[in-house]
Amino acid sequence: MIVRLNKFIAECGVASRRGADKLISDGKVKVNGTVVTKLGVEINDKSDVVSVDGVVLKQAERKVYLMMNKPKGCVCTAQDEDKNRKTVYDYLETDVRVFSVGRLDYDSEGLLLFTNDGELANYLTHPSHEIPKTYVVKVEGEVPENDLALLRKGVTLDGVKTKRAKIKFKETEQGGKIFKYEMTIFEGKNRQIRRMFEAVGKNVVFLKRVAIGDLRLGGLGRGKTRYLSDFEVEYLKNL
Repeated sequence: MIVRLNKFIAECGVASRRGADKLISDGKVKVNGTVVTKLGVEINDKSDVVSVDGVVLKQAERKVYLMMNKPKGCVCTAQDEDKNRKTVYDYLETDVRVFSVGRLDYDSEGLLLFTNDGELANYLTHPSHEIPKTYVVKVEGEVPENDLALLRKGVTLDGVKTKRAKIKFKETEQGGKIFKYEMTIFEGKNRQIRRMFEAVGKNVVFLKRVAIGDLRLGGLGRGKTRYLSDFEVEYLKNL
């Protein structure tokens, strides 16, 4: 396939297209052993050999997008060197190297995305995009309506007020001891929902992410993964 040299360099993960143009202008790029300094050059990405600073480039692996129903009791890092706990990668069902899009804490479960598409991951996690994430939250005892109103408007965590949130009561469990709510937030601070409820004096005993936008966990089994459909990937890119 004939592509622009700067696009090929960017797709190999070396730099952005603008950064690739600078590498070319600086004489750091060779095509088939010959230094190329002219911008706008096209190459055959299947047969031409491109190197940057003497390192031959390889096209990035195919883009992969997965959903996991993260179980409680594992962390989202690749290794847990301090406590040697299980990680989400112990459950991940793919042979392609991917990373998690955001995190769920050790005691939380539910929808977690994985990809090797850095552009999409950055888009979904950047605070300015306010991607809605919906959770099932169970707390000990009823949350008074005035406290629910406060959570909806935002509470102060570490000196910064949280963004707006949506909360609605669902049902009670264990003879009225546990109150179940559905909550949607539009940011992703560390342990945010747990800390928000702590701010109004309530303890979260269960937390599960069930949706990102309209992409829902559905009936995916705990600890299981599945590939996203093309439609789902396109939906996330346009959230």
